Amino acid sequence: MKMTPIALALTMAAMPVNAVYAADNTVIGYGQGMACDSLNRPLDAISFNERYGGYDAYALSSEENRIIITFDQGYENGYTAKILDTLKEKGVSAIFFLTGDYAKKEEALVKRMIAEGHILGNHGMTHSSLPTLTAEEAEKEIMSLHEYVLNNYGYEMQYFRFPCGEYSEAALETVQKCGYKTLFWSYAYVDWKTDAQPDKAEGLKKLSDSAHSGEILLLHSVSATNAEILGNVIDNLRQKGFSV
Repeated sequence: MKMTPIALALTMAAMPVNAVYAADNTVIGYGQGMACDSLNRPLDAISFNERYGGYDAYALSSEENRIIITFDQGYENGYTAKILDTLKEKGVSAIFFLTGDYAKKEEALVKRMIAEGHILGNHGMTHSSLPTLTAEEAEKEIMSLHEYVLNNYGYEMQYFRFPCGEYSEAALETVQKCGYKTLFWSYAYVDWKTDAQPDKAEGLKKLSDSAHSGEILLLHSVSATNAEILGNVIDNLRQKGFSV
């Protein structure tokens, strides 16, 4: 399969690595933090790249003025088609991280993602926290979904996102051994609570104000707010001079 521009950008995204530490299985909860550098990049995302780039694990892309939009697809809440409509209208390619349940139940939407040039990412067959599994179980969690998508959609996934944002050095190593690159994110906000959705104006302001070079933006497609404001978010990011 020919690499898309997003795929190529992420392949080239390695930043300097200070050290690769001995892998252990201590559970670490990822977050981008609040403190930012002069380019508005979260310091914790920068530190993640520096520490774990040797595992092909990234929270930021190295591409200046580029923002990559990603969605976690745990289940369908009726908004993905509208999100895809907006992405098509704006000429944006995104990454959709699928769980096994989503890949099995939402065939039409997954086929549309592929047909419209988006990237499918691996979010785990059962959305299990990898550090709580043995190395063999973690590999099965990754590769069973990989094989399902390959066999049923003819698509070979390359990027993994840790369920629940929980990782360990040993789990990062397992993901790398499976031939995957790990993608976290450099900005996310609380958008996944379907019964407590952000105000549209508030959500738009947060997503616009947080923009930064090399951003990997995490959104959830179950969010009614995201579906409504996505077009305006893309317009605002472009007005700030970013490529989306």
